[in-house]
Amino acid sequence: MKTLFKLALVTGLVLTSAAGAFAQEFTKGTVKKVDAKAKKVTIVHEELKSLEMPGMTMVFQVGDDTLLAKLKQGANIQFVAARVNGKLTVTQVK
Repeated sequence: MKTLFKLALVTGLVLTSAAGAFAQEFTKGTVKKVDAKAKKVTIVHEELKSLEMPGMTMVFQVGDDTLLAKLKQGANIQFVAARVNGKLTVTQVK
């Protein structure tokens, strides 16, 4: 019984640390332009640590229409960007 408990505890710790390693980090930015037709957004952003990029102004793809609807010119946002099929893409917004 003790061995089973220890095994469950170790498994839980491994899964928790693995989930933490894949946690997405939100970056602050300001929406400069939204191109709904092309599903693109221009964002002035802080450093994108997960992509090892300094702060700058960039154009990102937005694959999800619900995310695109949240993006308004001039809005201050927090977002997650990732490489999706080789293109920088906004994957989350809050």
